[in-house]
Amino acid sequence: MGMVHAEITLKNAIDAANAKSGIIKEQDIRQTTVRALVDTGAWTLVINEAIREKLGLEAARAELGTLPDGTQVLYKLAGPLEVGWKDRVTNCDAMVLPGAEDVLLGVIPLEAMDLTVDLFAEELIGAHGDQIRHSVK
Repeated sequence: MGMVHAEITLKNAIDAANAKSGIIKEQDIRQTTVRALVDTGAWTLVINEAIREKLGLEAARAELGTLPDGTQVLYKLAGPLEVGWKDRVTNCDAMVLPGAEDVLLGVIPLEAMDLTVDLFAEELIGAHGDQIRHSVK
């Protein structure tokens, strides 16, 4: 079995709320689409400094964390972000790891979007099927 990747859209959640309220235009939302490594060992979304800057995310605080290889690193917690996969969306903060090459899609946003990993097909799927979700207006 190989690694599972998914194309996700990351948006500045404050911009998205401001666009919904008519304060800014939809096209002014800072956002990017990335190929993320689905990582069930990561607790949240992991991005690098370049993505944080591109999205204009505020770094709320710094924390000390331990990487899988045992290395301790000081990382920023930044947000809020809106994370989207297909028709599913959630909001979360992201760990900003210095020098991170890959975006990691961790357990909290996976659970919040009701997603699971199909290891045999090596893809991300809806935990209860890929039914279309409808937004409430």
